[in-house]
Amino acid sequence: PDHRSNNVKFKWRRLGEHNTEMKPTIIACIPAYNEERTIARVVIEVERYVDKVIVCDDGSTDLTGEIAGRLGAEVIRHERNMGYGAALHTLFKRAREIDPDVMVVLDADLQHNPSDIPRVVEPILRGEGDIVIGSRFLAGGSVEAPRYRVGGIKLITKLAKRASYRGVTDAQSGFRAYGRRAIHSIMPTEQGMGASTEILMQARENGLKIVEVPIKINYNVEKPSTQNPIVHGLDVVLSIVKQMSIRRPLLFYGLPGALAMMIALFFWVWTIQTFTATRQIMTNVALIAVASTMVGLMLLTTAVILWVLVSVVKGTK
Repeated sequence: PDHRSNNVKFKWRRLGEHNTEMKPTIIACIPAYNEERTIARVVIEVERYVDKVIVCDDGSTDLTGEIAGRLGAEVIRHERNMGYGAALHTLFKRAREIDPDVMVVLDADLQHNPSDIPRVVEPILRGEGDIVIGSRFLAGGSVEAPRYRVGGIKLITKLAKRASYRGVTDAQSGFRAYGRRAIHSIMPTEQGMGASTEILMQARENGLKIVEVPIKINYNVEKPSTQNPIVHGLDVVLSIVKQMSIRRPLLFYGLPGALAMMIALFFWVWTIQTFTATRQIMTNVALIAVASTMVGLMLLTTAVILWVLVSVVKGTK
């Protein structure tokens, strides 16, 4: 059948068939943890716009998985709660096996409106991008979150922009669409909320094009977030730092190491000059020279080792 919504035309093909007639297959992937109150409505509404719904039940202790499965969704269960990023990892892995044209990821708590799926998918179907992010901060979008949460999201986005794409306005949006190239290029490794930013870093490394479209987020839900905003923010920031250190070890560790060695050189020269003139060692100056040397050597060694390891790993892919 043909479905028309938001001026987007969808023509489906059966999963597994070759896309010879340019009929896109779209799947929806939903990470879920203890969402038995909302998962039924989400699955039912999402099924209107996609060929297949896949739910990753991330160690729920309620009936989330059972409800989703009875409504026709494919359910992949984690034995224990592993985190948002781990759920995304599982969903990306399954999407690679299915090989759809588009994979849409959205939340299970009704914050995201399934009727926005055509809008998020459209740029990929038109060939305008490999990843589409539903942004709360573009003109036409909206967010009703508390000011402190909005401020935190914008701060994290600024950090993410430095590590990935300068033009991104909502780096923490969980409502995204991925084209085939993105599905087969990206595999999140972060288990927590930092996976959203890690995906942007991987996208940049693989030369993927990102497009944003405005969406509206509903925070007037029973459980808008399962994680403390401070813990959430620290998780994301630490993830960004870790990913940057792995991806740019010479810059992240090498530059501070070189600076430490320059400081050490200055204090060594001072120590030697003082000893030459007075035959006495200025203990404080010498200790700073020794400490700076040790720190510099450790940082430079770490930079080189990580750079070699990352190069070897990239070479084996």
